[in-house]
Amino acid sequence: MKENTYDVIVMGGGPAGSTIASILAREGRKVILFERESFPRHHIGESLMTDTYWTFQRMGFLEKLKDSPFVRKYSVQFANSVGKESRPFYFFEANHHESAVTWQVTRSEFDKMLIEHAADQGAEVHQRSPVKQVLFDGDRAIGVEARIEGGEPQKFYAKVVVDATGQSAMLSNRFRWRMRDPKLKKAVLYSYFKGAHREPDLNGGATLVLRTSPGSGGWFWYIPLENDITSVGIVANPEYLVKGRGQNLAKIFEEEVAKCEPCRRRVEGAKRVDKIYSIIDYSYRSKFCAGDGFIIVGDAYGFLDPIYSSGVLLALKMAELAADAIHDAFNSNDFSANRLRQFQPRLDKGIESMRKLVYAFYSDGFSFAKFLRQNPEHRVSIINLLIGDVFRENVDQVYGPMADFAYIPPPLYEQVNGSDGEVDEGEALSAKYLYYDDRGQVTSDS
Repeated sequence: MKENTYDVIVMGGGPAGSTIASILAREGRKVILFERESFPRHHIGESLMTDTYWTFQRMGFLEKLKDSPFVRKYSVQFANSVGKESRPFYFFEANHHESAVTWQVTRSEFDKMLIEHAADQGAEVHQRSPVKQVLFDGDRAIGVEARIEGGEPQKFYAKVVVDATGQSAMLSNRFRWRMRDPKLKKAVLYSYFKGAHREPDLNGGATLVLRTSPGSGGWFWYIPLENDITSVGIVANPEYLVKGRGQNLAKIFEEEVAKCEPCRRRVEGAKRVDKIYSIIDYSYRSKFCAGDGFIIVGDAYGFLDPIYSSGVLLALKMAELAADAIHDAFNSNDFSANRLRQFQPRLDKGIESMRKLVYAFYSDGFSFAKFLRQNPEHRVSIINLLIGDVFRENVDQVYGPMADFAYIPPPLYEQVNGSDGEVDEGEALSAKYLYYDDRGQVTSDS
C-alpha cells in the first residue's frame, strides 16, 4: 500500500468537513479530505442563520455566496396552531450590520460550492472516496485507510483526524459516546413546490414556522428557494404523523397541509415537483468532541431538532472552533484529547442555548407572542437567538423569565441521568433518507 502523510485528514465533505478543510488549508496546513459521495447530492437543511456570516468571511466564501442566485433571508415568522401569524422577526432589529441578512440555499448546490471551495483554498479533496477505517496506535488516531475513487486501499497518516462523517458518526459510535436527547424524536415529511405564494419585498425570503394542530407536537417549515421553488415540510411526533396511517406518505402529507391553514393557503395552486421525502430525526450529542489525535465536528458530534435552522450554523461554528484547537495543538506539539477538547465547554454552552429554545417551542401553549406581550424588553434577546448568536456571554438570561411560560431543560448530560442514551443500530434511521413515490413504494439512498 502507498503511504501518504498530511497535517490533517478530514473524513466527510459536508458543511462541517468542507469548512474545517477550507480554514486549515487557507491558514497553511496540509489537508486531505475524503468524501464518500459525489456532489451535488440531495440534502435537507436549507435555511441559514445569519451568524454563519462570520465563518463564511473567515474562510473566504462570502463573495461566492453574494454572487449566488440563493434567496436572501431577512426574517423568520411564526404562526400558532389556529393560524394566527406573528409579525416578522427581522434580524436587523438586533443587528445593524450586513450580516443581518443571510440566504435560503438549495443544499445540493450549496454543499457543492463548499467542497469545491475547500479545494480552491488548497485542500486535497477526493469525492467518491470512502474511508474504510481509522487507524489507531493504542487509543491515538494516527490516520485512515481510504479507497480513492474506486482505486486500491491506501493508508494516509496525519497528526489529527477530523470526523465529519455526519450522522453515521464514525468515531462517536466507535467509542459509544453518543447520547440521545430523551424528548426530541420527530418524524419528517417534506417536498418541493413550484409557484407557491411569496410575500412581497423583504418578507419574500422569510422562513415560516407554522404550527400544526394541537396534539400533533409539530410544525411546518416553509422556505423559499431560487427558481420559484419552495421547500415545505412537516415535523411532528412519529406516533401522530406516521403510526397507523399506511405507506402512502403523499396522502399523509396532503392531509396535513389541508389541516394547516397558513400552509394550505400558500401552496394552493402550486405544483409539487418532487417526491415525498421521509426522515426519522433523533436529537443527540457526543459525550466528547475529541480524543487523542482526533476531533469530531458537525452532525458527527451532534444533531439538534431543526426548528430554528441551527444545523449549518452549528456545523460551521464547530469547524471554526475545532480549527483553532488544531492550530493550538500544532503550536504546542500536543495532540492529546485534553488539548483538542479545549473548545467543548464553549461549544456545548452554545448548543444548550439553542436547545432550550427548542424545548420552549414544543412546550404546550407556548408562543413568542404571548411571552413578549409580558416581556417586551426581551424581543431583541429572542432575535439574537434566532440569528444564532448563541456563543456570546449572557445569551441565556432570557430563559429565566421564559421558564414561567415553557419548560426549560437542564443540560443534556444531566437529563440523560447517567444512562448512556446511545442511539442503537435499530434506531439509526436519522442517518438515512427514505424516498417514497406517490404509491408508497420505498427506496433507500444507499
